[in-house]
Amino acid sequence: MIRFLYVLLLAGLFASFNGKAESISRKHVLKGVEQLVVVVTNGWDSSEGKLMCFSREGRKSWRPKFKESIPVMLGSKGIAWGRGVFIEAGRKIKKEGDGCAPAGIFKIGKIYGESESLPVKSKYPYHRITKLDAWIDDPKNPFYNRHVKIGPHEKEPVWFQSQRMRLGDPAYKWLIEIRHNSDPPKPGYGSAIFFHVQRGPDRKTAGCTAMKLIDLERLISFLREDKTPHYVLLPYSEYKRKIKILNLPDFSY
Repeated sequence: MIRFLYVLLLAGLFASFNGKAESISRKHVLKGVEQLVVVVTNGWDSSEGKLMCFSREGRKSWRPKFKESIPVMLGSKGIAWGRGVFIEAGRKIKKEGDGCAPAGIFKIGKIYGESESLPVKSKYPYHRITKLDAWIDDPKNPFYNRHVKIGPHEKEPVWFQSQRMRLGDPAYKWLIEIRHNSDPPKPGYGSAIFFHVQRGPDRKTAGCTAMKLIDLERLISFLREDKTPHYVLLPYSEYKRKIKILNLPDFSY
Protein backbone atom coordinates (compact mmCIF):
# COMPACT_ATOMS: atom_id res chain seq x y z
CA MET A 1 0.00 0.00 0.00
CA ILE A 2 2.74 2.46 0.99
CA ARG A 3 4.78 1.62 -2.14
CA PHE A 4 1.74 2.14 -4.40
CA LEU A 5 1.02 5.55 -2.84
CA TYR A 6 4.64 6.58 -3.36
CA VAL A 7 4.39 5.95 -7.11
CA LEU A 8 1.20 8.01 -7.33
CA LEU A 9 2.79 10.86 -5.38
CA LEU A 10 5.77 11.07 -7.69
CA ALA A 11 3.51 11.14 -10.74
CA GLY A 12 1.39 13.91 -9.22
CA LEU A 13 4.37 16.03 -8.26
CA PHE A 14 5.89 15.76 -11.74
CA ALA A 15 2.64 16.79 -13.40
CA SER A 16 2.08 19.77 -11.12
CA PHE A 17 5.48 21.44 -10.99
CA ASN A 18 5.75 22.34 -14.68
CA GLY A 19 6.30 26.06 -14.37
CA LYS A 20 2.65 27.03 -14.78
CA ALA A 21 0.77 29.24 -12.33
CA GLU A 22 -0.36 27.24 -9.30
CA SER A 23 -3.28 29.46 -8.30
CA ILE A 24 -6.75 29.83 -9.79
CA SER A 25 -7.53 33.20 -11.41
CA ARG A 26 -9.09 35.67 -8.99
CA LYS A 27 -12.35 35.79 -10.92
CA HIS A 28 -13.04 32.09 -10.34
CA VAL A 29 -11.52 31.46 -6.90
CA LEU A 30 -14.88 31.10 -5.14
CA LYS A 31 -16.93 29.80 -8.07
CA GLY A 32 -19.26 27.09 -6.77
CA VAL A 33 -18.35 27.81 -3.13
CA GLU A 34 -21.45 28.16 -0.92
CA GLN A 35 -19.82 28.09 2.52
CA LEU A 36 -16.99 30.25 3.82
CA VAL A 37 -15.18 30.18 7.15
CA VAL A 38 -13.52 33.60 7.49
CA VAL A 39 -10.91 34.74 10.00
CA VAL A 40 -9.60 38.29 10.04
CA THR A 41 -6.79 39.64 12.20
CA ASN A 42 -5.49 43.04 13.24
CA GLY A 43 -2.32 42.58 11.17
CA TRP A 44 0.28 40.18 9.81
CA ASP A 45 1.97 39.86 13.20
CA SER A 46 -1.23 39.14 15.12
CA SER A 47 -1.80 35.76 16.76
CA GLU A 48 -5.47 36.44 17.49
CA GLY A 49 -8.42 36.68 15.14
CA LYS A 50 -12.18 36.66 14.79
CA LEU A 51 -14.01 33.89 12.96
CA MET A 52 -17.38 33.98 11.22
CA CYS A 53 -19.14 31.42 9.03
CA PHE A 54 -21.03 32.53 5.93
CA SER A 55 -23.30 30.72 3.49
CA ARG A 56 -25.04 31.48 0.22
CA GLU A 57 -27.02 29.74 -2.49
CA GLY A 58 -25.79 30.08 -6.05
CA ARG A 59 -25.04 33.73 -6.78
CA LYS A 60 -26.98 35.14 -3.85
CA SER A 61 -25.31 37.34 -1.23
CA TRP A 62 -23.31 35.90 1.65
CA ARG A 63 -25.18 35.57 4.94
CA PRO A 64 -23.55 35.17 8.38
CA LYS A 65 -24.32 31.95 10.28
CA PHE A 66 -23.79 33.18 13.83
CA LYS A 67 -24.88 36.36 15.62
CA GLU A 68 -21.37 37.04 16.92
CA SER A 69 -17.87 36.21 15.75
CA ILE A 70 -15.79 33.49 17.42
CA PRO A 71 -12.38 34.36 18.94
CA VAL A 72 -9.51 32.20 17.65
CA MET A 73 -5.80 31.81 18.30
CA LEU A 74 -3.30 31.59 15.44
CA GLY A 75 0.43 31.13 14.90
CA SER A 76 2.86 32.40 17.50
CA LYS A 77 4.60 34.46 14.79
CA GLY A 78 1.42 35.74 13.18
CA ILE A 79 0.43 34.86 9.63
CA ALA A 80 2.19 34.53 6.26
CA TRP A 81 0.93 33.72 2.77
CA GLY A 82 0.17 30.04 2.34
CA ARG A 83 -0.34 27.80 -0.69
CA GLY A 84 -4.06 27.42 -1.38
CA VAL A 85 -6.49 28.25 -4.17
CA PHE A 86 -5.34 31.87 -4.09
CA ILE A 87 -1.66 32.81 -3.85
CA GLU A 88 -0.31 36.33 -3.45
CA ALA A 89 3.16 36.91 -4.88
CA GLY A 90 5.86 39.12 -3.42
CA ARG A 91 4.97 38.70 0.24
CA LYS A 92 6.22 36.66 3.18
CA ILE A 93 5.53 32.98 2.46
CA LYS A 94 4.83 30.37 5.11
CA LYS A 95 7.55 27.75 5.65
CA GLU A 96 7.75 24.63 7.78
CA GLY A 97 8.33 25.42 11.46
CA ASP A 98 8.14 29.22 11.12
CA GLY A 99 5.32 29.59 13.67
CA CYS A 100 3.04 31.35 11.17
CA ALA A 101 -0.52 30.42 10.26
CA PRO A 102 -1.06 30.35 6.48
CA ALA A 103 -2.96 33.32 5.07
CA GLY A 104 -5.04 33.10 1.91
CA ILE A 105 -7.95 30.99 0.71
CA PHE A 106 -8.00 27.23 1.20
CA LYS A 107 -10.27 24.27 0.65
CA ILE A 108 -11.50 22.59 3.81
CA GLY A 109 -10.75 18.88 3.91
CA LYS A 110 -11.85 15.98 6.10
CA ILE A 111 -12.47 15.98 9.82
CA TYR A 112 -10.35 13.65 11.97
CA GLY A 113 -10.92 12.53 15.54
CA GLU A 114 -10.93 9.63 18.01
CA SER A 115 -14.70 9.49 18.57
CA GLU A 116 -16.86 6.93 16.81
CA SER A 117 -18.79 9.69 15.05
CA LEU A 118 -19.07 13.45 14.70
CA PRO A 119 -21.09 15.62 17.11
CA VAL A 120 -24.89 15.44 16.85
CA LYS A 121 -26.37 17.18 13.77
CA SER A 122 -23.02 17.10 11.99
CA LYS A 123 -22.76 15.68 8.48
CA TYR A 124 -19.31 15.82 6.92
CA PRO A 125 -16.57 13.41 5.75
CA TYR A 126 -14.97 11.97 8.87
CA HIS A 127 -12.02 9.68 9.58
CA ARG A 128 -11.57 8.07 12.98
CA ILE A 129 -7.94 8.17 14.11
CA THR A 130 -6.28 5.03 15.45
CA LYS A 131 -2.71 3.97 16.18
CA LEU A 132 -2.40 3.17 12.47
CA ASP A 133 -2.71 6.82 11.34
CA ALA A 134 0.09 9.28 10.64
CA TRP A 135 0.38 12.81 9.29
CA ILE A 136 3.77 13.58 7.82
CA ASP A 137 5.57 16.84 8.74
CA ASP A 138 9.05 15.80 7.59
CA PRO A 139 9.86 17.60 4.30
CA LYS A 140 12.23 14.79 3.32
CA ASN A 141 9.50 12.18 3.52
CA PRO A 142 7.77 11.37 0.17
CA PHE A 143 4.40 11.55 1.97
CA TYR A 144 5.04 15.07 3.30
CA ASN A 145 1.87 16.84 4.45
CA ARG A 146 -0.33 13.84 3.77
CA HIS A 147 -2.43 11.54 5.88
CA VAL A 148 -1.12 7.97 5.79
CA LYS A 149 -2.84 4.93 7.25
CA ILE A 150 -1.03 1.60 7.33
CA GLY A 151 -2.76 -1.77 7.37
CA PRO A 152 -3.16 -3.62 10.69
CA HIS A 153 -0.75 -6.34 9.56
CA GLU A 154 1.55 -4.10 7.54
CA LYS A 155 5.13 -3.57 8.65
CA GLU A 156 5.63 -0.05 9.96
CA PRO A 157 7.92 2.21 7.90
CA VAL A 158 10.97 3.31 9.93
CA TRP A 159 9.57 6.86 10.15
CA PHE A 160 6.03 5.89 11.21
CA GLN A 161 6.23 6.24 15.01
CA SER A 162 7.67 9.76 14.84
CA GLN A 163 4.87 10.84 12.49
CA ARG A 164 1.88 9.18 14.18
CA MET A 165 -1.21 11.30 14.84
CA ARG A 166 -1.66 11.95 18.55
CA LEU A 167 -4.18 10.00 20.58
CA GLY A 168 -5.65 11.15 23.89
CA ASP A 169 -4.75 14.84 23.40
CA PRO A 170 -7.75 17.10 24.26
CA ALA A 171 -6.51 19.76 21.80
CA TYR A 172 -6.87 17.22 19.00
CA LYS A 173 -10.31 15.91 19.92
CA TRP A 174 -11.37 17.16 16.49
CA LEU A 175 -9.10 18.16 13.63
CA ILE A 176 -10.58 19.90 10.59
CA GLU A 177 -8.09 19.83 7.75
CA ILE A 178 -7.16 23.18 6.21
CA ARG A 179 -5.80 22.25 2.80
CA HIS A 180 -2.75 24.48 2.85
CA ASN A 181 0.13 23.26 0.67
CA SER A 182 -1.89 20.21 -0.32
CA ASP A 183 -2.51 20.17 -4.08
CA PRO A 184 0.21 18.94 -4.27
CA PRO A 185 2.40 19.46 -1.20
CA LYS A 186 5.65 21.33 -1.78
CA PRO A 187 8.40 20.18 0.62
CA GLY A 188 9.20 22.74 3.30
CA TYR A 189 6.20 25.00 2.78
CA GLY A 190 4.20 23.91 5.83
CA SER A 191 2.24 20.87 6.92
CA ALA A 192 -0.48 19.59 9.26
CA ILE A 193 -2.59 22.75 9.37
CA PHE A 194 -5.96 22.26 11.09
CA PHE A 195 -8.76 23.86 13.04
CA HIS A 196 -8.50 22.35 16.53
CA VAL A 197 -9.28 22.97 20.21
CA GLN A 198 -7.18 25.67 21.86
CA ARG A 199 -4.99 24.69 24.81
CA GLY A 200 -5.71 27.83 26.79
CA PRO A 201 -7.33 31.27 26.42
CA ASP A 202 -4.09 32.94 25.34
CA ARG A 203 -2.17 29.92 24.02
CA LYS A 204 -0.81 30.56 20.54
CA THR A 205 -0.37 27.79 17.97
CA ALA A 206 2.40 26.55 15.69
CA GLY A 207 0.32 27.54 12.65
CA CYS A 208 -3.15 26.13 13.17
CA THR A 209 -6.41 27.94 13.95
CA ALA A 210 -7.58 27.07 17.48
CA MET A 211 -10.75 27.85 19.43
CA LYS A 212 -12.86 26.59 22.34
CA LEU A 213 -14.31 23.11 21.99
CA ILE A 214 -17.90 24.38 21.94
CA ASP A 215 -17.04 26.74 19.08
CA LEU A 216 -15.17 24.09 17.12
CA GLU A 217 -18.19 21.81 17.36
CA ARG A 218 -20.42 24.65 16.13
CA LEU A 219 -18.10 24.96 13.15
CA ILE A 220 -18.27 21.21 12.52
CA SER A 221 -22.08 21.28 12.57
CA PHE A 222 -22.02 24.15 10.03
CA LEU A 223 -19.91 22.38 7.40
CA ARG A 224 -21.51 20.51 4.50
CA GLU A 225 -19.44 18.79 1.81
CA ASP A 226 -21.89 19.62 -1.00
CA LYS A 227 -21.46 23.34 -0.22
CA THR A 228 -17.70 23.14 -1.04
CA PRO A 229 -16.54 24.96 2.12
CA HIS A 230 -13.41 27.13 1.94
CA TYR A 231 -11.37 28.94 4.58
CA VAL A 232 -10.22 32.57 4.29
CA LEU A 233 -7.55 33.97 6.63
CA LEU A 234 -6.31 37.53 6.10
CA PRO A 235 -5.40 40.69 7.99
CA TYR A 236 -8.45 42.95 8.01
CA SER A 237 -6.76 45.63 5.88
CA GLU A 238 -5.93 43.01 3.23
CA TYR A 239 -9.39 41.51 3.48
CA LYS A 240 -11.06 44.87 2.79
CA ARG A 241 -8.96 45.35 -0.35
CA LYS A 242 -10.05 41.98 -1.69
CA ILE A 243 -13.78 42.02 -0.89
CA LYS A 244 -14.86 43.15 -4.35
CA ILE A 245 -12.05 41.44 -6.26
CA LEU A 246 -12.79 38.01 -4.77
CA ASN A 247 -16.48 38.51 -3.93
CA LEU A 248 -15.93 38.03 -0.20
CA PRO A 249 -18.61 38.70 2.44
CA ASP A 250 -18.56 41.90 4.50
CA PHE A 251 -16.91 41.24 7.84
CA SER A 252 -15.67 43.84 10.33
CA TYR A 253 -12.74 43.19 12.67
